[in-house]
This record gives sequence, structure tokens and C-alpha cells, in this order.
Amino acid sequence: MNTKKIDSKFWERLDNLIKSAKIVIDRPKDTHHPNFPEVIYPIDYGYLEGIQGGDGSDIDLWVGSKPDKTLDAIICTVDIRKKDTEIKLLLGCTEAEKIKILDFHNNPY
Repeated sequence: MNTKKIDSKFWERLDNLIKSAKIVIDRPKDTHHPNFPEVIYPIDYGYLEGIQGGDGSDIDLWVGSKPDKTLDAIICTVDIRKKDTEIKLLLGCTEAEKIKILDFHNNPY
């Protein structure tokens, strides 16, 4: 099996999804989480409008400060409270921003 070909198809398909949808930032950097005001979004957070994830909602994403908004990482989350898992796409994020995003998801909330 050619895993390199499979890997490139995976990223290509995600790129095509991103290109086909409108990116909506509904939680800009430095704003408070609607349910947990003590939690502040370190990077712009939003979703791909009309692109449904496994939970039936639009696919979430983080948009970093790099001028090129290329997808190069995905976070898989597990929410014990809601008893669900999701993916979050990372577009144009620096390594420092990726660490902030990981820290955001690894919080007690």
C-alpha cells in the first residue's frame, strides 16, 4: 500500500472542502467563551459554513496569523462532559499558535 499517496489524498480532500466553503470567525482572538467566561480564545476560532462534521455541526477551525492560510494540522478533541469527539482544522497557524491551541483544548472546561 502506498501510504504517501493516501496521505496526499487526505490533505487534498480537506483542502478542497476548505476552498468550497466560507470561513466564518465567530469567536475572534482574545474573546471569551460564551459558556465559560474565564476561557479566552487565544487565536481566531470559527467554522466552515455548510461543511458538516461528525456531530452534525459545521467543522470547526482555528485561523492563525500566517498570511498563507494553508491547512497543515488537525486537532482531534475528546469532550468527556459532552461525550463526543470532534476535529478542528488549523489554518495558517505558527508553531507557537499551535501550542496555544493545544493548551486551550487541554483545559478543565
